[in-house]
Amino acid sequence: VMVQSKVALLLLILACSQLLTQSVYVVSKAEWGGRGPKWTVALGNYLSYAIIHHTAGSYCETRAQCNAVLQSVQSYHMDSLGWPDIGYNFLIGGDGNVYEGRGWNNMGAHAAEWNPYSIGISFLGNFNWDTLEPNMISAAQQLLQDAVNRGQLSSGYVLYGHRQVSATECPGTHIWNEIRGWSHWSG
Repeated sequence: VMVQSKVALLLLILACSQLLTQSVYVVSKAEWGGRGPKWTVALGNYLSYAIIHHTAGSYCETRAQCNAVLQSVQSYHMDSLGWPDIGYNFLIGGDGNVYEGRGWNNMGAHAAEWNPYSIGISFLGNFNWDTLEPNMISAAQQLLQDAVNRGQLSSGYVLYGHRQVSATECPGTHIWNEIRGWSHWSG
């Protein structure tokens, strides 16, 4: 009985610590109607980089719209590009929700040779003209803090816009102008 109560207490402590380290709710792939990956490649912990993107496609403002946009992005990545899954680790909709892409501990396909050393976070839309709303900014910043808290990113990680590591205009002008003021951004 004493061992059982100690095990139960340990499980309770672990469950509570998990809740404390995740401050932002992540809408699971199953919840947004995504397909499972064809395969995955493990991604290490204490990564040095987070890379910010935009999908350069449709913007969404409701959960239903975002679900449809996510399914479209995943279909493009898997069916047209032949990737095993959606390319980003996480995506953020205009509704302020964080959506699971490849998720934690799975290498993304978002920034070529940077993939093994980074997590990729993409905003749904084209932010050369779409507006980056405060709820989206907050969601991204909370997600980055969660990544540090859970050990996916090192506390001294460097934040880049995709254009800093590849010849692209991604993540769009509005996101680019925003992230250059974030504490981990590096020029």
